Amino acid sequence: MADMLRLALDPAAFATELLGFVLDPWQADALRWPGKRLLLNCARQSGKSTMAAILGLHRALYYPGSLVLLVSPSLRQSSELFKKVSDQLDKLDTPPALVEDNKLSMTMVNRSRVVSLPSSEATIRGFSGANLIIEDEAARAPEATYKAVRPMLAVSGGKLILMSTPWGRRGHFWDAWDHGAAWKRVMVTAEQCPRIPAAFLAEERETLGDWWYFQEYFCLFQDSQTAAFTFDDIQKAFSGKVKEWKL
Repeated sequence: MADMLRLALDPAAFATELLGFVLDPWQADALRWPGKRLLLNCARQSGKSTMAAILGLHRALYYPGSLVLLVSPSLRQSSELFKKVSDQLDKLDTPPALVEDNKLSMTMVNRSRVVSLPSSEATIRGFSGANLIIEDEAARAPEATYKAVRPMLAVSGGKLILMSTPWGRRGHFWDAWDHGAAWKRVMVTAEQCPRIPAAFLAEERETLGDWWYFQEYFCLFQDSQTAAFTFDDIQKAFSGKVKEWKL
């Protein structure tokens, strides 16, 4: 009983001891972070989706009756994240029985549910009382979806995770990263991931060009390639106007 309680309180220990997963230091810290709003600005292939899948599985296993929602811009992306949850579940020596099990959702005998959804406001509004919401590719997800999922946490007091690589200085992911006071921010660049070789990164920079490369692998929020003015130029231009309007 004591060991079960310890694993329930420590998702990182659950990942290493029961799933046999070797965590990067940042993954262990993110799994153990007890707060409610988490931003993961992480390079491609850095392990953010796997970490989030482990956290979703942990919540469903140890907190009966939990609702875990996996939200992505497309159904294919949501189903891929859900598959990561299923793959981790299969690693358990004695996985729980499932009363529902398909490619998009599962329901455990403890009444916990894990559901994957595309970023459709109309579809998402049918859910309430979520305990954990994970929005994948948040920089590319519609604003209406983000605003539809937040009220689901009002009564449950659940956790919201936005994870993505940047996609310009726009949208709710950028807004939260730039000035969201309630958020815990985690940035993981490709250089910090031991599984990504330096030679591969050099090839990617040459192939993709700096604009794509620094967003995908170094987590930088870049101005649009077609913009006539940079974000900083606009901010400076309007800062004086705001002062005039306040006067």
